Parts: sequence; structure tokens; C-alpha cells
Amino acid sequence: MTLRLYDTESRAVRDFEPLVPGQASVYLCGATVQGEPHIGHVRSGVAFDVLRRWLATKSLDVLFVRNVTDIEDKILRKAAEAGRPWWEWAATYERAFNRAYDALGVLPPSVEPRATGHITQMVELIQRLIDAGHAYAADGDVYFDVLSYPEYGALSGHRIEDVHQGESAGLGKRDPRDFTLWKAEKPGEPSWPTPWGRGRPGWHLECSAMAGFYLGGTFDIHCGGMDLVFPHHENEMAQSRAAGDGFARYWLHNGWVTMGGEKMSKSLGNVLSIPNVLARVRPQELRYYLGSAHYRSMLEYSDDALAEAAAAYRGLESFVLKTRDRAGEVPVGEWTEAFAEALDDDLGVPKALAEIHRKRSKGNKALDNGDLDTAVQIASQVRSMLGILGVDPLDEHWCSTDDSGSAALAALDVLVGADLERRTTARAEKNWAVADEVRDRLTAAGVEVTDTPNGPEWSLKAGQ
Repeated sequence: MTLRLYDTESRAVRDFEPLVPGQASVYLCGATVQGEPHIGHVRSGVAFDVLRRWLATKSLDVLFVRNVTDIEDKILRKAAEAGRPWWEWAATYERAFNRAYDALGVLPPSVEPRATGHITQMVELIQRLIDAGHAYAADGDVYFDVLSYPEYGALSGHRIEDVHQGESAGLGKRDPRDFTLWKAEKPGEPSWPTPWGRGRPGWHLECSAMAGFYLGGTFDIHCGGMDLVFPHHENEMAQSRAAGDGFARYWLHNGWVTMGGEKMSKSLGNVLSIPNVLARVRPQELRYYLGSAHYRSMLEYSDDALAEAAAAYRGLESFVLKTRDRAGEVPVGEWTEAFAEALDDDLGVPKALAEIHRKRSKGNKALDNGDLDTAVQIASQVRSMLGILGVDPLDEHWCSTDDSGSAALAALDVLVGADLERRTTARAEKNWAVADEVRDRLTAAGVEVTDTPNGPEWSLKAGQ
């Protein structure tokens, strides 16, 4: 195994060695289904989908768990404000997230557990913590005793004297640094029976119970956004290890999507919903954009940056499609050594993309020279590498099955072809005014024309 990953807990890049030979177990903190997903929400889905695909190339059987938080304070509050049942509100936006993941070609998880389906496992974990002296019940609530666990702060680097959970004090809480495992029943809220009274789970408890149930007490990789390091993942790690589990052996965290240097969030009002963005670029272009930066870096959003990424992807797509059209078939080949080295170095996608664009440039030169064998070989490599990144242009996920769309493109091809014939004739007659007029009209209509040794070729601009 040559893969090396940056582990948040050790603050170092470490060789990845799976716990069980031939297998890789991964837990990704999924959506809290409180509202419409924006591009900041799905960046982790894209980033760790690349991880999953790359692990699979290592001949590893990947068990990938991505949870759904369907019971949480914000869900209850927003549902109440809208006058809708909390479970219906959660289900509505769970479907919205799944539509977004599917639109961007994110592979479905091996299992997608909901928090409300694992109350039994949560109660059992709480009891283990109480029995071990790391948790206590008070007035129907149950709290984790932070000071009882000396390693608290190991993941985030927080000093115990600086810890603030962001929770209300609670009448029975012994120390303000303790965090809630179980919340006592409140009027109008859903609740479940436990030995400590009816109530509902705390957010941190949910993920520990689900990860342990599906992946075992110790598993390979825990993923999530950088904003989850504290308190969510710190508390997950503390309660799981305090209960006697090894929990995650590697912790991976992706950076935020930012606007004006600030994290994209609903509270800042700078939200770009997936449906709105997909009205401007195609899903594969948005995925390419979200995955183009290193997963641990911040991705500063701008319309220009999105447009540039879309154009870069179209350049790769155009090369593959042109090669297929001329050669008849472009099978999936093998990635290059430089590409593999880039991904093995903590999923270095920017370097991997540089390698793909370098190969595309060589492939276009082969096409220009009429060397179809070389062009097909390179296009096959490009397909393979783009497939690992989830954006292979010939993958069936991105191929349109809309017959009306295909018919429209066929009709457009006839019309554009006639204009290009007129332009070719004008150029042969050195009638540059007519040739330029045809090209300008096509450009204004969103049609890009490329002159090649085999004649002019056309493609649609993004969004056309």
C-alpha cells in the first residue's frame, strides 16, 4: 500500500494500512437534513467519493457508511416554524440531499443509516459509559463527564480550560464542559423510552453509535468537514474511546467552500443551492469544480472560478469525444504513474489534474497530426484518470438518455453544419467578411468553432 493520508489526530501524513487486509472501512458524517443542500454541503461528498474510488483501485473492498442526521434541534425548530411534522421535514430534505449527490455522480454509500433508526444502539452506548464512570444522569438528561477522560482534546488540540460546548448549562450538569448524550423529553418534541426517562439523543452520540454498529468498535477512516473537528468529532472520539472502543484510526477533514473568505452557511445568507448552480453549469462541471482544489484547502467561490473550471472540464471532454468520433471507440485505459503518485500523496487532486491536462495536450497534438492510435491511447488514459475523479465524459452517468435532447442536437448539427460549409466555402474564396460573419453569429448563439486539419468542429458553450 503506497497511499498516504493526512491524519487530523496525529497532525501528520501517515501511510494508510487497513485494519483488515483487503478491506477499508470508512465513515462519513452525512447531512443534517434541515434544508436545501448548497455546494458547501456536498463538497465532502465529492472529496471523499474520490477517496472511496481510489481505495477501490487498491483492490480493497470498501465499506462506506454515510449517515443521515434526521433528529436535531434545527430540524425540530424549522419544522415547527413551518407548521410541518418534524419527520416529514427531515424526509423532504433527505431526498433533496440524495438528489444532489446523485446529480454530481457521488456513488451511493454501502449503507445510509438514519439516527432515528438506531436509538437502541445509542442507549446501549450510554449505559456502557455510565458503567465505566464516564457519564451520569441528571433530571432526565445524560451527560458525558469530560474531566473523567484525560485524553479529551487530542483530536482538536483544545486545552481543557478553553473548552466550550456551545450548549445550555442544564440544571443537572456538573461542569459546563460536559456535553449532552441524551436530552430529556420536552413538550411537543419526539421522544423515546430509556432507563433515564423519555427523551431524544444528542448529536454527538448518534454518529458514535452508528459507526460502531456498522463498522465495529475500531475502523479505518472517519471523514467530515473541517468545521466538525470540534466539538462534534472531538466528542465522538472521547465517548467511543471512553467506552472501550478504538474508534477511527485515521481522521480526514475537508476544507470549506467560502465566499469573501467566510464559510458558506445559511446563517451568513451566502448560500448557493445545488439546483440554482446547476441552472448555470452541468452537474459534471460542478463536480469538477468542487473536486479541483485539494480536499483540505479552502475553496473560495466566485462565478469566474466556476466558469473557468467548467471551461477546463469541457476541454478534457472535447478531447475524449473528438477522439471517439474519429476513432470509433475509446476504451477505459490505465492511469499514469504521475497521476497515481499525486493521489497517493494525500489525494493530491490538483497535481493529478495537471497530469490529465498535460496528457490532453499531447492527445490533441496527435489528433492534429492524424495519429489516431496515439490519440486513442492517451484518451483511454484520460478516461481512466477522470473516472477516478468521477467525471469520465463517457461514463453512462453523464450520457444523456433524453431522446428529445438527442433529436434537438441532431437537428442543431445539421443547421450548424450548413453554416460551417458556407464558412469553409467563403474562406476558400478568401471572402473573409462572410467567413467572419458566420463565425460571429455562431459564437453569439453559444456555438464554439475550432478549426482542425480535418476541418472545422463545433461544440456548445457551458449552459447551452
